[in-house]
Amino acid sequence: MSKIAYFQCPTGISGDMCLGALVSLGVPVEYLVEKLNGLGINQEYQLRVELVQRQTQQATKVYVDLVHHHHHHHDHEHSHHHGRHLPEIEEMITKANLPPQATAWSLAVFRQLAVAEGAVHGIAPKKVHFHEVGAVDAIVDIVGTCLGLDWLGIHTNDQGLPLVYCSPFPTGGGIVRAAHGQMPVPVPAVLKLWEMRSCPIYSNGIDRELVTPTGAAIATTLARGFGSPPPMTLKQVGLGAGSLDLPIPNILRLWIGETSTHHSHSHHVSVTTNNVPHHHHDQETIANIENIETISVLETQIDDLNPQAIGYIFDALFGAGAVDVFTQSVGMKKSRPGILLTVICHPENISSCENVLFRETTTLGIRRRTQQRNILNREIQHLETPLGKIGVKVAWQQKDTEKMIINIQPEYEDCAELARKNNLPWREIHRLALQSWYNQ
Repeated sequence: MSKIAYFQCPTGISGDMCLGALVSLGVPVEYLVEKLNGLGINQEYQLRVELVQRQTQQATKVYVDLVHHHHHHHDHEHSHHHGRHLPEIEEMITKANLPPQATAWSLAVFRQLAVAEGAVHGIAPKKVHFHEVGAVDAIVDIVGTCLGLDWLGIHTNDQGLPLVYCSPFPTGGGIVRAAHGQMPVPVPAVLKLWEMRSCPIYSNGIDRELVTPTGAAIATTLARGFGSPPPMTLKQVGLGAGSLDLPIPNILRLWIGETSTHHSHSHHVSVTTNNVPHHHHDQETIANIENIETISVLETQIDDLNPQAIGYIFDALFGAGAVDVFTQSVGMKKSRPGILLTVICHPENISSCENVLFRETTTLGIRRRTQQRNILNREIQHLETPLGKIGVKVAWQQKDTEKMIINIQPEYEDCAELARKNNLPWREIHRLALQSWYNQ
């Protein structure tokens, strides 16, 4: 049975709101303090927790009180003197003797933040001098959040990503005072973090800073996908209070659920890639475990390009990380025949794929959209056949503790090579490969 977490942020997200939601879910403050002491900065802050009201609703507020400062609220200015560079923060986290998952996640969050801040200021990530985000309170917020998720039993998959999802983000608005002077909201680092993951955003009409760089870094690093809650059996909801008084309750809601209806005696089978459970009907149904992942679709239509270039573009796009590329014939303006070129890629490969399209085609613009796709688990198995070795792609679905084989497909290139070498029809080699797989 896998635990799954969903950050619902109607009024945004910040590091202290994450901590509040986790403490609300039962993560002991004493445990957080004990583990955070390993960072070697316990002389610089104190953790304080209280139950507060936000628009008549009760939520948990965690304060990171800085010992050497006169004011304790989450203000962008207070941390100016506590700035640290990424290598120093990485060393602190690595030497802190934290649980392995918490260490890996904390490092990933800070690296994501450094990449975003570096892009904003035009400097290398390791040269970034964290002002707001490198302050003691942000280190505590990020490492504390990763400790809390680990304590709750949220586990990672093979890619090191936890079973965490997040709602779309409200943009906020207005002006905020920061170490770099006055800045529009969302602040540049938050915008860059959203852009890096192609996050869904919207305006809820509240012109305040709703998403902080720390909150954005936690959500965009740890979440596998953004949007509606994934299917789950809801077990618990944690409520973390923000500092601002807003027209709607300023509360981050952290949902904790389970991903399948396994009976208590059945063991969990880990599934590769991004597994989100199928919703269940009753205790007796077999739970299909879905693999939902976020995918980006790029599209452009072209009517003035030499068709010979298309084959080259396909190879270049696959080289840039595209998952699939295809064309369709379309009729365009002035009755010209053209093609619609579609590229499917993971969000982190958008810019490299778009660079190929702009460089290699005559397009003036590329449309992009983000979708969810449900994918089968797959692996390549290598078979010895009478004529030589062939790779076979095997796709399966997880049903409770069983693998259900859905599709078997010999690799085209392997079949083609053996067909040429043995002077046999490709179809014959393909049939032989399938027969060998079923007979093994």
